[in-house]
Amino acid sequence: MPGRAANLGNVVSLLGAFVATALVMGLLAAGLLIPAVGATGSVATAGVKAFDDLPSEFTTSPLSQQSRIVDARGRVLATPQEENRVIVSLDQVAPIMRKAQVAIEDSRFYEHGGVDPRGITRAAVSNFQGHDVQGASTLTQQYVKLTLQENALRNNDKAAADAAVRVSAARKIQEIKYAVTLEKEMTKDQILAGYLNLAYYGDLAYGIQAAAEHYFSVPASKLNLPQAATLAGLVQNPSRTDPFNNGPERAQARRNVVLDRMHELGIINDKDWKAAKAIPLAKMLKRKDPLSNCAASSEPYFCNYVMAYLKDTSNHNLDALGKTVPERVKNITQGGLTIQTTLDPTVQKAALADLTARVPKGNKAMPKDSYDRSKAGISRLVGAASTLIEPSTGRVIAMVQNSSYPTTSKQQTAYGYTQVNWNVDTKYGGTSGFQFGSTAKMFSIVRALETGMSVNGTIPSKFASTTQSAYYSPEEQGSCHDTKPYPIRNDYPVGGKPIPFRKATADSINTAFASLTFKLGTRNVLNTMTKMHLHTGDGGNLPCYASSVLGTGDVTPMTLASSYAILANNGKYCAPNPILSITTPDKKPVKIGTTPCQQVIDPDVAKGATELLKGVIKSGTGTRASLGSRPAAGKTGTTDNHVESWFVGYTAQRAAAVWVGTPYSQRGMNRITLAGQWYKGVFGGDIAAPIWKGIIEAASTDLPDRDFGDASSKVLNGDNIAIPYVSGMSVAQAISTLQAAGFSAQVAGTTSSGIARGLVVYTNPSGTATKGTTIGLYLSSGQAQQAPPPTTKSTPTPKPTKTKPGKG
Repeated sequence: MPGRAANLGNVVSLLGAFVATALVMGLLAAGLLIPAVGATGSVATAGVKAFDDLPSEFTTSPLSQQSRIVDARGRVLATPQEENRVIVSLDQVAPIMRKAQVAIEDSRFYEHGGVDPRGITRAAVSNFQGHDVQGASTLTQQYVKLTLQENALRNNDKAAADAAVRVSAARKIQEIKYAVTLEKEMTKDQILAGYLNLAYYGDLAYGIQAAAEHYFSVPASKLNLPQAATLAGLVQNPSRTDPFNNGPERAQARRNVVLDRMHELGIINDKDWKAAKAIPLAKMLKRKDPLSNCAASSEPYFCNYVMAYLKDTSNHNLDALGKTVPERVKNITQGGLTIQTTLDPTVQKAALADLTARVPKGNKAMPKDSYDRSKAGISRLVGAASTLIEPSTGRVIAMVQNSSYPTTSKQQTAYGYTQVNWNVDTKYGGTSGFQFGSTAKMFSIVRALETGMSVNGTIPSKFASTTQSAYYSPEEQGSCHDTKPYPIRNDYPVGGKPIPFRKATADSINTAFASLTFKLGTRNVLNTMTKMHLHTGDGGNLPCYASSVLGTGDVTPMTLASSYAILANNGKYCAPNPILSITTPDKKPVKIGTTPCQQVIDPDVAKGATELLKGVIKSGTGTRASLGSRPAAGKTGTTDNHVESWFVGYTAQRAAAVWVGTPYSQRGMNRITLAGQWYKGVFGGDIAAPIWKGIIEAASTDLPDRDFGDASSKVLNGDNIAIPYVSGMSVAQAISTLQAAGFSAQVAGTTSSGIARGLVVYTNPSGTATKGTTIGLYLSSGQAQQAPPPTTKSTPTPKPTKTKPGKG
């Protein structure tokens, strides 16, 4: 609020009226201003009574001061504020600054009792003669006026704020009464400290600490003589002398007036006086703007997320900040709080470097398509984002993306700039999410293990390739709203028979998981997703369609990382949290609640799912995420036409989701070049997986290798039961018999047999298997196996031994 209390000392224009009023009321005769001379009797008595009847109770409200949002190591990320003010004690203000302010505002400050008769007389004479003076108000009176104005503004009472600085004799007399009272209740140093913290120094700098930082980039404790004189001079008329908005000339002239006064009073000697005046103010200035909002922060996306998190009134753990959004905003911007966040600056820096090295900022990798957001062709951008979480607490350790945050109106529409945080939900300033592809398979794994299927079991599949789709009828889908057959393709020709659960997971075989998911029931898998706190970016549950459980739902990296973190935390969900602590200006902790972690799935099931997902990194689609000796698990994800790609994974101590995709286009990432690397089509294992590896390694530098623990034999192998003998049965009879025993079944192939064509010859597996296992049926081709030709008793010719080549 520039100009507020812009003329604190110059009240000369009202002195005539004030003296007349004082005489009428008998104040002078009462000895309050000058010794009683010639005023006696009823006038004096009435004056004293009238003065005594004025209100004397003077209260101060806590000053509005900036809060600080800091990272986990104390580095300031932002200073949310209504006013740029930082409260400091008097011993944190350089002694020369204290002397300069007293010299120019009230040189007899330590001698009078709140009102200075000598100063009033001097001001009256100077005013009569038309000279410039320092003013009649004492520093105590100025403090009273500023405090009344501040209190009124804090209460949104504009009328009272205007009245606090109105030029009138009545207001002046009340100010004197308060000043006299205040001097009895506070020490001189307390009053000076209050004044220095309250005064306005121009250009939105309130209080001496903010002013020192803003104009000279030093704390108030380090101010030297010319700097102190400059700031002391600004208080009289900051809107006119502020050097940044009005040029340094006026501020320098005013500085020299202060230096002259200090020299006149004997505070500084001739040498220091001349030396200080000789320094051009323009060369002294070193501007430092406060990080007043998240746009100015070094971490604008994370900062905005933190601010939105703090203002989220559905989070009752932060009710100490207020139960309404306005209350919380007021406390955050006026309360001088220190809000320490969970962001690890070292990990954050490494994560951003790794992500942008593979997906550079402002890239134009995408071919132009029909949907361009602007003439700049912003749809050509390939985006990337990642959130890193500590599974055991939910703490958000890092949050990065390959875009720049706009700080000007021009940048808001510039290529490569966005205010949207791709990592978080819309309520936190984020997005509605991105399709999460095959990372959805993790939820089917959890549901399958919960129903008794085993890690070492098999699951059904249909045959499909990159060009040939398998179709699932609406009846097979077991979905809620689907009415058409659903086509599924695989990344290589595979399927048509039961596939080991481990292989289906490691290779991310689509038809195997489609068959498994529909067998489990679409609603059941969706319920598992909800139970594991997966939701869309706008906060809703995924809709009940077959496609939803197969990865077409829109989710954010933070949400997906949190769901996968459940497996790392033995089935417990810990909600994402960016706050470590909140403290008041006097270092007292603000009581904030904690949301207890919830056990949402069985620990044994979590370990079983981890056992399967470890195979993705060890020998499957995510080998580029391998951490060497450190145990890790995760899942790749790629959507149709390579529009989005993911890697989501975890160690025992860290979980992260990495998204690489096209935020402004539905054209897939096919035949593109990123960071000098050409891609025929971007899969989750190509870019997202190695980014994840780099981020997790940076976040695990000081952490010991830790295993996940083994799943029980029951989860690994199941409770085996006997598989009925179905040889010679028709397919229908065999399936019915196996289902009655607790198994599923599908035709897996044919074999030569003397059994009639089309009947079952054998099953795989046979003997025993886990309940729920899909049993493969091998049917007779109708051709009897031919007996092998008779062998001769001739001596065979020795042949050299050949070594079978290994798979690369």
